[in-house]
Amino acid sequence: MMNRRSPVLLSRRSFLVQAAGLAATGALSHQAFGQTGQRIQPIDATFLFIADVHACRMASGLSPNCLQEGKTDAALLRSVAALNAIGDRDWPAEIKGVATGLRSAGNRIGMPLGLVVGGDITDDGGGQITQPSEGTQLLQFSQRYSQGVGPDRVHMPVYVGLGNHDLDQNGPPHHVDWYRREMRDYVEVNHRAGVFFKPPVPATGYDVDTDCYSWDWGGLHLVQTHRFAGDTGHGADSSLPWLKQDLATYAADGRPVILFQHYGWDTFSTERWDPAKRTYDEDGAGPTHWWGEADRQALLAALKGYNVVAIFHGHQHEQSLIYRREGLDLFKPKAAYMGGFAVARVTSDGMDVVLGEAADDHGEVTFTNAFSKGWST
Repeated sequence: MMNRRSPVLLSRRSFLVQAAGLAATGALSHQAFGQTGQRIQPIDATFLFIADVHACRMASGLSPNCLQEGKTDAALLRSVAALNAIGDRDWPAEIKGVATGLRSAGNRIGMPLGLVVGGDITDDGGGQITQPSEGTQLLQFSQRYSQGVGPDRVHMPVYVGLGNHDLDQNGPPHHVDWYRREMRDYVEVNHRAGVFFKPPVPATGYDVDTDCYSWDWGGLHLVQTHRFAGDTGHGADSSLPWLKQDLATYAADGRPVILFQHYGWDTFSTERWDPAKRTYDEDGAGPTHWWGEADRQALLAALKGYNVVAIFHGHQHEQSLIYRREGLDLFKPKAAYMGGFAVARVTSDGMDVVLGEAADDHGEVTFTNAFSKGWST
């Protein structure tokens, strides 16, 4: 079963979780007290979002078809340059001659609090075929998209998410979850705090069974759910029970919540098998390709009653999308290896989002889509 550990390791983890829970009792009590009448903390959070990095490097060359598809290290360096330069740009007042209506238009964007990644950080489960030494895709990702200095890596904290390319590859029969375990361990070592270990980008809440996690920027609550909350593919445990508990603990006071996942409500994410055409498409009525209507309805039920102001996702590469489904505002930039990104600013009374693309190798960007909305506090 995906992400299952040996009995000894599970026992160690159970101990650490219990100990960490005791250590956090004061913080949880304070949070609960805050939900009984104290004002939600002020919010002014600017962050970046990307998805579909598709690091492709193998021990020798690239994975098949990566060069033809543009999934090269040069493309990732172009992406990194654009992300690092965002803080010096202004929120656009116009895009292609049309007013954006952004609340922040004309103001400097400023240094983002972090970069959130919406899955498919590697092209095929880290790049291994039969031996770990054969693939260095996860290493390539970490060398570009973990906080550092210089022009070859991003300059801000990185919140990692996994997609189907990271989680769908099976290992050899004696260790079928080999690649999934490696990818999930990378998430854990970056975000899960223990009694003795302090990760570089600590989460507020972390689900050991699914590696979903949450954190807060002031009064804004953010949740990383990888492919999607409720995913049980390849024997995974559903994260919906954890998500419900997380939202009840940290967002029951009506504060804004943002969800990050890999799949969306776009036609590619929701396609089904079309027997007449013998392919998956938006007209098919057969089995779902990525996630189904029941999955989406279960997620919506878990979110009901909470102030979910946005869902950011990836999966579809070529289009920049801002759209609305099921009462939710959704945002999907172009794939990161194609230069795509989203930059968002959430304040106590509203949200601005802009989608854009890297325009050259030196940090220039082109903004393509804009969205703004306000709310009462």
